[in-house]
Amino acid sequence: MFTALLKNLKENRRTIVFTEGPDARILEATARLIKEDLMDVILVGNVDEVKAAAEKGGFDIAKAEILDPATYAGMDEMVETMVALRKGKMSAEDCRANLAKGNYFGTMLVKMGKADALLGGATYSTADTVRPALQLIKTKPGANLVSSCFIMKREGGDPALQTLCMGDCAINISYEDSVDKEGNVTVSAAQKLAEVAVESARTAKFFGIEPKVAMLSFSTKGSGKGATVGLSAEATKIAQQLAPEFAIDGEMQFDAAVSPTVGQLKFPGSAVAGYANTFVFPCIEAGNIGYKIAQRLGGYDAYGPILQGLNAPINDLSRGCNAEEVYTMAIITAGMK
Repeated sequence: MFTALLKNLKENRRTIVFTEGPDARILEATARLIKEDLMDVILVGNVDEVKAAAEKGGFDIAKAEILDPATYAGMDEMVETMVALRKGKMSAEDCRANLAKGNYFGTMLVKMGKADALLGGATYSTADTVRPALQLIKTKPGANLVSSCFIMKREGGDPALQTLCMGDCAINISYEDSVDKEGNVTVSAAQKLAEVAVESARTAKFFGIEPKVAMLSFSTKGSGKGATVGLSAEATKIAQQLAPEFAIDGEMQFDAAVSPTVGQLKFPGSAVAGYANTFVFPCIEAGNIGYKIAQRLGGYDAYGPILQGLNAPINDLSRGCNAEEVYTMAIITAGMK
């Protein structure tokens, strides 16, 4: 699944910034990335602290660039740029205080073109990784929200189910209508879920999956009522209009999505039912539980969360990650630019 990513990295040299430079997992992954000459690396942190941590762990990071917000020569320019980006929502003093933190400093390095991609979250929360990205990098044209997906991979079993995509399992807790000051709906909940479906399909395709997108529910084709059934059904129609090039169908239960027998019984004629490989959940409870069941009981390796909808590749690590996960997420993050 890394073929396209590695090809991209070989053809286009990338620079990734890690917001938590002194972390041993980050340093171990950095040493491996440098040794394999996959990308250039910027580590954010106190230079002496980062070097001491690398020496303690036996990690060769000599070719990495270490940038300390406290001594960064371009800080005044960075503050000025951030003030302009925040458009009066933050004073210069507020911006300088935030830029003393690795998450904001690293995000501004991407915004100002000093780095191509960012990977954080080894110690920062998801919110602390995503917030600076939303404020400074912002969503790409046409995107109304940031979402995420996981690429799920396992060996053996049905070849059609060896690589899957699941979204959104980490960012959007639920989907609500956005309204203006007069109470008019500007972006509906269904539009947001439809956008997650389309972005997840695009991510799946990038990873070599020919996406067949199932909009999941506890109902199949109107068999149930209430809760998120209507949301998934309406989002299906919108997603089909937004991206007619993809096979997207729903709403459907998980068994109808993956079992050809059940799928064609419950949802006859659907090109997706029974053959889905990209799954869109109606809320974070279902998505987070679902991907972890697949990971822990189904034997899948989970790669992600991969953030979708931003103007630059920025991704979030789990605070429980290991160096191998940092390494693979760095390849994913830098390789997707």
